[in-house]
Order: sequence, then C-alpha cells, then structure tokens
Amino acid sequence: MRDALVAHARQSILRGSKSFAAASHLFDPATRERVWLLYAWCRRCDDIADAQDHGGTLGTQGTPGDGAERFATIRTLTARAFAGEATGDPAFDALGVVARETGLTPAMAEDVIAGFALDAADWHPRSEADLMRYCWHVAGAVGVMMAVVMGVAPDDEDTLDRACDLGLAFQLANIARDLAEDDAAARCYLPAEWLAEHDVPPGEQMKPPYRATMARLAARLCERAQAHRCSARIGAARLAPRQRWAILAAAGIYGEIAVEVARRGAKAWDSRTVVGKGRKIAWIGKAGAQALLPVPRSCHASAETRRFTRLDLIAMTRPR
Repeated sequence: MRDALVAHARQSILRGSKSFAAASHLFDPATRERVWLLYAWCRRCDDIADAQDHGGTLGTQGTPGDGAERFATIRTLTARAFAGEATGDPAFDALGVVARETGLTPAMAEDVIAGFALDAADWHPRSEADLMRYCWHVAGAVGVMMAVVMGVAPDDEDTLDRACDLGLAFQLANIARDLAEDDAAARCYLPAEWLAEHDVPPGEQMKPPYRATMARLAARLCERAQAHRCSARIGAARLAPRQRWAILAAAGIYGEIAVEVARRGAKAWDSRTVVGKGRKIAWIGKAGAQALLPVPRSCHASAETRRFTRLDLIAMTRPR
C-alpha cells in the first residue's frame, strides 16, 4: 500500500509543481518519498478548498459543496489520517503514512488547515500583517512540516523559523505571479491598505489603468519574498548535504519566478510566468555550488529586513 501511495504522490507533484518536483529528486530516496507524500496531502487540500484539480481554474472541479463544506471535508479526512484510519482518498492516506514515519502532529496540520478556512470564508487581507498571516498558514506552516519530514527536530525553533521563511517566500512569489488568475476568481491577496494607498478601487486592480500600479505592488511582494528566501538559505546550511542541495534548488527556482514577475512589470500577467526546463537545470547546478559555500553576508543582511518572523505570525493566530 505504501508503494502505491508513493506512486500516487509522485504523480501529484509532477502535475502540481514541476519546479518542486525537479528539486525533490535531489533528496535521498527516503526523504524524497516522504516529501512527495506530504506534498500530495497539501495539494489535495488546496484542490478541495478551491474546487480544482492540481491547480488550474478555481471552482471548476473537485469536491462539490460550498467553501464551508469543503473545509469540513479537509478537516475530517485529516483527522482520520492521523488516527491511522483509511480515508478513501490516497492523498490523506499518504499524510497518515508520513506522519507515522516522521512524527508530524495534528497541531502542525491544523496550522495549514486554518489557511483553507480563510479561503472558505471568502477572506481578504486588510493589512500586510493579514497577508503574512495567510502566507504562514498556507505555506509557512507547510515549510515547518517539510522540515520535520527532513529530520529537523521539532524543538529546533530557529531552523523551523527558517523553513517557515522558505514557505513564505514561495507564497509571496505565487501571489505576485497569480494576481490575474486570482482576480478572475474574485480573489485578491494584496492588502486592501496597499490598494487604497495607490487609489486602486476594490475589484478593479487588474483593469488596464491600474496595471502599472499592480507592477509596483507585485515588485513589493517580490522584495518581501527575497528577504524570506535569504533567511531560508541560512537554515538550509544546517541540513544534510543532499537536503541542502534540494532546498537551495527549490529556493532558486521559485526565486526566479519572483525576479521574472518584477522584471516583466505591467506585462507580468499577459501570460503565466514560468521557469523553463533549462533554467531549472541551471539552478540545480548553481544550488549544488551554493551548498558547498558559506551563506553570503549579503544574504544575512537581507534576512534581517524581514518584517515578520514565524513567532510574530504564530502570535497573531494563537495569542498567548
């Protein structure tokens, strides 16, 4: 059964994230399989929440029902997976397997699930803090789970913070890239305060008169992503060699998405920004060299410019 779940998870990552799939092959075999298993659960939850199939147009496929019903499905199947029960869904069964093998906890999964609850409630961020809280749930908390899968101790708080930063960097890049796709689904993850600052009317942000403004705001997202990506590189230096290589490759590939969105400016949403196969291979090679070198001072300096840390984001969601 495990072999079948791994095969399903491999197909899921190949369909859902070609960038992460490419980087995942750099892990040692055991870690690679566990990363795939966890990815399959994350991808399936996202698809159920958005009624889609491995990304694509929102609201066109997946589990029927309104947002609250789909969210309830995610929570119920996740609980059954942690209880060791068969769920009838290979992605949730995959979570059960990787949780038993690595010590992932229901609380870690709940941090991720809370992000799907925000989408189910048709939530929109008012402030940058709101945006980062969302990014924590849907990506930073995933980074924490991935770190545990890679063998990081659950009490190694600083390394988990850095793993969270990589997830935040990925999500900020995704938001910048997908502004038009999200707008088509009546979603906007840019803070309302940012839009008001530039006199952009709600719901009109992707119309032609505001494209130049959107380019500036997307560049702001990409700048934020860079700071978190540099922080993640500091944490990656503590991983085993092959894991460090894989993480640096993923960071480089996603980092190029952010760089390209910023470079394309107002044309960034005329077509989807992607990193071609040749550039992915180049980043895999570059990451191999980076894995052998100390983290540059410039990266340490950039990491210090982060406006929010994992502890800040946890405090927002779980007040003491």
